[in-house]
Amino acid sequence: MIAETVCAAVSAAGLGVAAITAYRKRFLRAARIAAYSLVPIGLVMTGVVEWAADTAFSPTAWAGFGVLGAAWLLFVTTRAVERRGGGTRKERKAAQAAQREAIAPAASAPSLGQGTRPAARPTTTPRAAGSTDSGDDFSDIEAILKKHGI
Repeated sequence: MIAETVCAAVSAAGLGVAAITAYRKRFLRAARIAAYSLVPIGLVMTGVVEWAADTAFSPTAWAGFGVLGAAWLLFVTTRAVERRGGGTRKERKAAQAAQREAIAPAASAPSLGQGTRPAARPTTTPRAAGSTDSGDDFSDIEAILKKHGI
């Protein structure tokens, strides 16, 4: 009952302000103020204010909000744990095994030994005594690329 009275008073005051604004020839602003002023009385007429007042003073409603909050908290917590890689021990072991199977067993073999050179390589210019073979320069890169399966 008090909430309905307050809403009606707010609407009446807002409509008074809208009338004064319209008197000052600011019709667009007056129409906007009138629209905002009619919202509280419209809520009273539809029964939303009474429902909200009953809900605000109902212990059952507050307990329901508490239950909804607990459910939301559980949902968010389980999603966070799931994203961090949680789960059962069997699931984690299966994921690790699948990851190991995805990598070829000989993928890292070139990185352990020296790179391979072609057997017969024609050279057109004589090399200086201190220069390195261009195949050696790229063998490290090739080994890294092979290691990663590229």
